[in-house]
Amino acid sequence: MSVTKTLNRAVPYIEDGKVVRWDLGMKYEQGTEGKADYYTSDKSVTLNASETRPGPDGDITTNNFTPKAEADWTKSDLEALCPTAKWDEIFAIQYDSVITNPPKEPVPDNSYVIPS
Repeated sequence: MSVTKTLNRAVPYIEDGKVVRWDLGMKYEQGTEGKADYYTSDKSVTLNASETRPGPDGDITTNNFTPKAEADWTKSDLEALCPTAKWDEIFAIQYDSVITNPPKEPVPDNSYVIPS
């Protein structure tokens, strides 16, 4: 079964008429809802247009996206900002551990008799 990914949250933060931060969310689903093979997980990320962090040789600036007007963003643009490669890997591990290879549950033996 294939994984379905749906962008379900996009909150822009505006400064001087341009989006400078996005709060994005994506829902992952696999299997058939209501069946034993169904699993879902929500992923989220908050990205600033640019971020500066201290590095060993001075500050490091990462440009995540170019600020632009809210109306200029497409769904495809927003999906491209999501770290889906990382999320895909995490979801696959989650699905495997919950659905494909769940941990075995010990079975109680209620007929056990305490030795005398």
